[in-house]
Amino acid sequence: MDSYIELKEIRIYAYHGVAKQERVVGNDYLVRVKVKYDISKAAQSDSVDDTINYAELYDIVKQEMDIPSNLLENVVYRIMNAIKNRFPTVEGGEVEIVKIKPPISGDVRGATVSISF
Repeated sequence: MDSYIELKEIRIYAYHGVAKQERVVGNDYLVRVKVKYDISKAAQSDSVDDTINYAELYDIVKQEMDIPSNLLENVVYRIMNAIKNRFPTVEGGEVEIVKIKPPISGDVRGATVSISF
């Protein structure tokens, strides 16, 4: 059985970007985190102690998004490592960050960087 815990569309205002102005003004971001995790023990025990607490996942995302970076590649990598360090029983997952209003000329819904692990 494959099972996952996922947080979708975490809306965060943060200060990432190559341009200095982006790290001063900031931007809106959407973050999605999906972790592969065997939920069978928690499904039987009905105890939060037997699962990955999604509030803790959110805290990891928030903490890493609060650190300004030039590249979203750096941020998704840090989030992935923080999840793996905090929850060593995670079997894999995905982290995706969407910069809602990237500083490019053109009509786009966002610029996305993602990583699978």
